[in-house]
Amino acid sequence: MKQQDQMKLKVKQSFPLTIKRLGINGEGVGYFKRKVVFVPGALPGEEVVVEATKVHPKFAEGKIKKIRKASSHRTAPPCPVYEQCGGCQLQHLAYEQQLKEKKDIVIQSFERHTKLDVDSLQIRDTIGMEHPWKYRNKSQFQTGKHEGKVIAGLYSLNSHRLIDIPECIVQQPKINEVLTTVKNILQDVNISIYDEKKNKGAVKTIVTRIGVNTGQIQVVLITATKELPKKDLIINEIKKRLPEVRSIIQNINPKKTSLIFGEKTITLAGEETIEEQLGDYTYALSARAFFQLNPEQTVKLYNEVKKAAQLSGTEKIVDAYCGSGTIGLWVGKDAAEIRGMDVIAESIENARQNAAAYGMNALYQVGTAEEWLPKWLKQGWHPDVVIVDPPRTGCDSAFLSTIKQIKPTRFVYVSCNPSTLAKDIQQLSSIYKVEYIQPVDMFPHTAHVECVVLMSRVEK
Repeated sequence: MKQQDQMKLKVKQSFPLTIKRLGINGEGVGYFKRKVVFVPGALPGEEVVVEATKVHPKFAEGKIKKIRKASSHRTAPPCPVYEQCGGCQLQHLAYEQQLKEKKDIVIQSFERHTKLDVDSLQIRDTIGMEHPWKYRNKSQFQTGKHEGKVIAGLYSLNSHRLIDIPECIVQQPKINEVLTTVKNILQDVNISIYDEKKNKGAVKTIVTRIGVNTGQIQVVLITATKELPKKDLIINEIKKRLPEVRSIIQNINPKKTSLIFGEKTITLAGEETIEEQLGDYTYALSARAFFQLNPEQTVKLYNEVKKAAQLSGTEKIVDAYCGSGTIGLWVGKDAAEIRGMDVIAESIENARQNAAAYGMNALYQVGTAEEWLPKWLKQGWHPDVVIVDPPRTGCDSAFLSTIKQIKPTRFVYVSCNPSTLAKDIQQLSSIYKVEYIQPVDMFPHTAHVECVVLMSRVEK
């Protein structure tokens, strides 16, 4: 027993560690006395000295004290607040190697969460970017005050310390410019800024979105209060200093929550939506409508969806978790009919506008797929292909049960979370075979990896 006690890892204990892989959050993963240890900032192949920061029954967390042998792929992160911000996790890893590690993150997820023979799965190389900077078309920065000045940025990792980010190098430069100007306006008019600790104040978050290919800009001020103080003054100043802003919106979120948006949205000035153009299509986007954050990679992602769907012009398609109908529109001209659903009413309104603009044979409804698919089935409408692009939490279990009942010929899964993707695929593995998995890097320098998976029904 005494020998076992000596084997136990303790907080603040230092020990050598060889890093084997990257974890799903971008941290280095190694093993000390058979216990898995997660070390942010450590890279595969590195030999490091680690100090234990947390010890759990099944794993431990640590921080690097010293790098004894550095990875040949280690690079200097160009962002000045990289280590404090936490928005990116992999700026210290050369980009080509990031793509390889992201493929491995997908492999790990299937090893951990499925009973499939992972070695026999066709997991393709990650599709990357030629210039992997300045790609994000949207920022959601929390506001705060520091030494009397309005700041806006992200909370430091695992803390409530707000890091001011005047220039984020993974965001479109115009977004940084607009954000700085709006922040200056809030400072100049002496607006009430929300204080998280006291749960008081007005403006909580500045959301900025740009249509990269249209130049149209939307500014959303998210407030804890129903009224936006000095509203007219703020609107006039935004119009004067940022004439290119097409849409000024207020969203009200009085709850103390990690969710950015509340339920009520008010158009303060200009249009309710902005437009973005991808390929041959123009999309109308309201403040709360989901839209991919990296337009260049979105085209590659959607083309992979189109390839996986294998449409001949005769198929009936379901676009589940459809958002503003972006995927449905992209593949819709090659289908006989498309139907989609989403729980956000504004998104469905955008989807209907987008489909009408291009004369698509489309039907979009507010609600869940598990609610609408059985209704349509009762009416005699049976889909040939279902495309799903769920949130990070993956597909609802009721939705997966519905898919098992209706059994479309092909099921195309667009995922932003390899863990929930693997769990959902395991649920469907009794009736669907994985044809291939195509990772796409939508968020360079972060640990996120998107996948397009083609599954075909197993004929029995």
